[in-house]
Amino acid sequence: MRLGILGSGAGSNMAAIAEQCASGALPAVVTVVLSDVENAGILTRARDMGLSATFIQPGQYRTKLDEAAEEQFVRVLKEAEVEWVVLAGFMRLIKADFLKHFWHKVINIHPSLLPSFPGLEAWQQALDYGVKFTGCTVHIVDHGIDTGPILGQETVPVLDADTPQSLHARIQEAERRLYPAIIHALAMEDIRIQGRRSFQK
Repeated sequence: MRLGILGSGAGSNMAAIAEQCASGALPAVVTVVLSDVENAGILTRARDMGLSATFIQPGQYRTKLDEAAEEQFVRVLKEAEVEWVVLAGFMRLIKADFLKHFWHKVINIHPSLLPSFPGLEAWQQALDYGVKFTGCTVHIVDHGIDTGPILGQETVPVLDADTPQSLHARIQEAERRLYPAIIHALAMEDIRIQGRRSFQK
């Protein structure tokens, strides 16, 4: 399975996925890594791992790609013959024109148990709300914000002594386990999507 990974930050999830691809544990290959941030750590880590890594100017908007940038992202992904687009800390909304090229082939990981706490800083939202468990969710990207069909989740307890930083760190550990596991299931065609629900064989 040919993966294209998009990210804006340090790239820890990208590295976890790429390492499993390289070891043979994950039957997939990362064909390209793209970022909307020129000096993003994800690009440095990808290059250090010998992967193709490219910065694409995102354009004039703060929270989404402009039309020209979106077209360039799609073009580079298609040139790399990407089958699944993996969002790994990509901080811009993916719009309908992008999704039509990869419908139900774009996945994202979110640091909460969706549908609870969508949007930014979900770990802080969980602490503020006072829940005893949170976690992470891998889902299909659709036209909403963190609203697509859920493919898998892992729970993380919220400890009495947790700070936003300590809770976020434990959620990230869970992400690095869950994301490759779900991609493995997709590669093996072990996940079936029916409406909003997904089923594993």
